[in-house]
Formats: sequence, structure tokens, C-alpha cells
Amino acid sequence: MISVTQQTESKLRQMLLDAFAQAAKDGSLPDCPPAEFIVEVPGDTTKGDFATNAAMVNARTMRSAPAKIAAALVSAMNTEGTDVERVEVAGPGFINFFMKPQWFGRILSEVREKGDDYGRSTFGNGEKVMVEYVSANPTGPMHMGNARGGAIGDCLAEAMDWAGYDVTREFYVNDAGNQIEKFAVSLEVRYLQLYQGEDALELPENAYHGADIIEHAKAFAAIYGDKYVNADSRERKDALVAFALPKNIQKLHEDLGRYRINYDVWFHESTLHPQAVEDVIRMLTDRGYTYEKDGAIWYKATAFGAEKDDVLVRANGISTYFAADIAYHYNKFAVRGFDRVINVWGADHHGHVARLKGAMDALGLQGDKLDIVLMQLVRLMKNGEPYRMSKRSGNAVTLSDLLDEVPLDAARFFFIMREPGSTLDFDLDLAVEQSAQNPVFYVQYAHARICSLLKNLAAEGYQPGQLSEEALAILTAPEERELIRRLGQLPQEIVGVAKHYDPAKLSSYCTDVATLFHKFYTACRVKGEEEQILKARLCLCDAARIVLRNTLSLLKITAPEVM
Repeated sequence: MISVTQQTESKLRQMLLDAFAQAAKDGSLPDCPPAEFIVEVPGDTTKGDFATNAAMVNARTMRSAPAKIAAALVSAMNTEGTDVERVEVAGPGFINFFMKPQWFGRILSEVREKGDDYGRSTFGNGEKVMVEYVSANPTGPMHMGNARGGAIGDCLAEAMDWAGYDVTREFYVNDAGNQIEKFAVSLEVRYLQLYQGEDALELPENAYHGADIIEHAKAFAAIYGDKYVNADSRERKDALVAFALPKNIQKLHEDLGRYRINYDVWFHESTLHPQAVEDVIRMLTDRGYTYEKDGAIWYKATAFGAEKDDVLVRANGISTYFAADIAYHYNKFAVRGFDRVINVWGADHHGHVARLKGAMDALGLQGDKLDIVLMQLVRLMKNGEPYRMSKRSGNAVTLSDLLDEVPLDAARFFFIMREPGSTLDFDLDLAVEQSAQNPVFYVQYAHARICSLLKNLAAEGYQPGQLSEEALAILTAPEERELIRRLGQLPQEIVGVAKHYDPAKLSSYCTDVATLFHKFYTACRVKGEEEQILKARLCLCDAARIVLRNTLSLLKITAPEVM
């Protein structure tokens, strides 16, 4: 499935390559391979529907001024039988293409014919991709960072699915290792304090101090009473973890479900211990990438560009989290056969990226097939000031807290309004505001406005029927063409998200479409116009509705018909 706009870009590229060949043949340009160039929809579309820098980037290669190269290309170009109306040279050597009115009609026909599938493509060629995101420790509630990672990862996975990849969404449950032991100690202390008093036992500084730990201890005591007060510490901790951990994992399921995130796989770290971890350590050893020092087993991370080596097994015989992480990613590539793996992590994990990619290389896998999206922190704002909303889980604001405070649609939209690498200020006041200043409300209102218009005209007997490209070619007003041109870019926008791992492109895109629709609707009447124009504009409105609905659906944000 290649869209009209994508087909056009491809054809224009070929026309330019043919023009280079023809210009070389007639001697107006040197006979040499042209440098790589781009064909794109320009920022200022008053100067063309498409533009290319072909002349600019070839100035050095062809030892000629860009304007001279551009003139030679335009002279050698054959536009007969194409959708190109005219070609112009602008500025220092840009080449601008203006499309025929029928081309705009083709875009509208494509949008309405494909309907719910408009925006989908085969760009990914079915490549098997895993996107792992959130993966919060099950030792407590999810916090704001998890909320942002959830929106980014979920939208990225959905965009990749639309772009033709075979996508698996995964949550990695860290139910083994140091954090579980810390969870056990925290529960044990809170449980014993219920019977021995808080002064008798002090909670370690590095333990979990959230109110959720106390709630678990009280719930455990309500069932088992003081049965475990005099039990062996290991037995007591195991019983507490066996009671509390499943409840936390279930809460993760519920909170993420409320957030409209549903995973294909919940992968438990505990399934890697001990066999899978031991296996990868043995493989690394067989390949010469481990050594023993001070009773521990070390991985030669420096052999793959790291600043220092890493411990895989401590002197006490217990494997590290890094060893489990290597085993987990070996499982992704070698056992389950993913072609590419994408992890969404907090920026504080940046030092771990090169180490893990290097470990994949050490195992004979392709570390460059592991991609990490690092996201920056979220800062809550209220009344223009940083805001602390809850102390339910120590000092962290939980996902549940946030969703109790702001609409779900706003939460998902706001978290992808900035590229992952940018710090995000989340404006709580704006998120609940029902005005054009709230970007998600603004986009949803545009959709509802179109639905209302279509409903009113349907009551008068006008339906957006199937018009020919020639009938739609009547839409020549600048506001009409600007909107149609942007509607035609949805497939490329989705591919852009898949290529650059940046869902912010979609929040920006649907905001653009909403703005252009409002601009069109202000400048161009629909109701009360001559019938031929009314029907064509009705089709344009319907196409805008489809694009807004599909984009919001991809973002898992509702597209209301009434507001």
C-alpha cells in the first residue's frame, strides 16, 4: 500500500534522475552520478507542492552553480503524461513542482476509499520487531516516568504496526534480583512493626518507604495474624513476597489497562534464573569474554568500547542484574527471533546502552539491531509552578494519581507532545481545560465539528458521495489545497515515527490537520454553496474526519462526534 503522495515523490525522483541523464547526454551537465538528493513537501507550499535540493547538493560534484544545474534539469525534464502542472526554479537553485488539480482529487479519493486503513503502509515489509516499554519494577506503583514511557512506547508500537512491521509489545517483569530482596526486607520490617512497634525495628534507608508497603503488611497481617512474627526471617520474607508481589503485578495490569495499554507478552525475569543466565555466561566464557577476579566472574565490556568491565557473578555466587539483562536480550534475538528490538528507557539508563549492545556483539548477535529510546524526565506544572501532587508512594507521583487528576485522553496526548529526548513540562491546568488552548481538546473539537457538519447536511439530503477526481478538482482555493496536501501526508508521517522513534510527529500532525481544517472552514463555505462545490467540499470534510479519526485511533485517543 503506497499512498498517492509517496508514489508522487518516487515518480518525481525518477524524473529528476532521468533529467540528469538527459542533461549529461546533451552536454548541459557533466556525465557523472548525481549526489543523493531529497524530494519533499516544502514548508512553504505557496512556492510548490513538492521541492527538491537536487541542484544544490550537486553543485560541488558538478562544479557548477546550483541555479545553472536547476535550469538544465528543468530544461531536460519530461513532464508529459504526469500529474505535474509546471516546474519552476526558485532562489539559489531549488526546483519546485506544482501539481495538477486532479492530483488533489486523487488524494481525497484515496483517503475516502481506504477509510479506516488510510495511513497504513507496507514500509516495514513484515520485519519482526519487539517494543519493550514501561517495565516498571513490580515492587510498587508506576510513577510519572513510567506513564511517559507507556505513551511513547505504545504509540511507537502502534505506528510501527501501521507502517507494516510485525510488532510485539512486551512488558519485562523484574520479579527477581536485588529489588525483590529489598521489597522483602521492606515488607518484613513493616509487618514486624505492627506487632513490635516502630521503635523496635527501623526501616533501612535504602528500603521502600511508600505507604503501599504498609498497606501490604496490614493486609497480610489481617489474614495470617502474628503467625510469622517468630518464624525464620527467610520464611517470613518469602511468605510476604508471595502475598504482595502478585497483587502488585495485577495492579500493573489494571493501571496499564486503564491507560489503554495492552501487551502481547508479560515476560518474567524469574524465568531466566538460573538456567538462561548461566547459559549466556558460559557462552561469553567460551568466546573468551569473561575472566575471574576477586572471586567474581567479570565480562570484558572494554573489548567492545566500554570504559570498564562488568561483574556478571558476584563473589557470593549471585548473578547481577546485568547478567540477567544479557540473558533477556539473548532470548529476544536468538530464542524468539526478533529482527529488531526497541527498548524505551529513562535517560538515567544512558550508560547501560553501549554495554548491552556490546554484549549482544560478544554473543555473536548484532548489537546494532538493539535500539534504545531514552526519554527525559517529566515535571508537573500547576499555576505556572512545579507541582507535587501525591505522597502515596513516597515522593513519587503515580500513574493512578495522574489519571485521577486529568482526563485519560489528555494524559496520553500530552506525554507525546515532545520528542522523547526533551524534558516535558506537563501542565495540569491546561490538561483539564476545555478550550482551543488545550491541544487534545482542539484536535477532538475539529473532529466533532466535522461530524456535526456532516450530520446537519445529511438531514438536508446531502451525503459525501463518491465523486470523480475531475469533480474534486474544483477544489482550488489555497485553504482547500493546503488541507488536502496535509491529509495526503499521513502515511509518511507514520513511517517517519517508525523510522525515527518519535511519536511527537503524530501529535504535531493531527494538530496541523485540525488547524488547517478550521482555516478552510472559515474561508470556504460548505452549507449554502452551489451544489457542485458543496459536494466536493463535503468530501474534503469527510476526508479530514477520516484522517483525524485514524490518527487519534493510532494514539489510542477518543475521537468524539459531539462536544
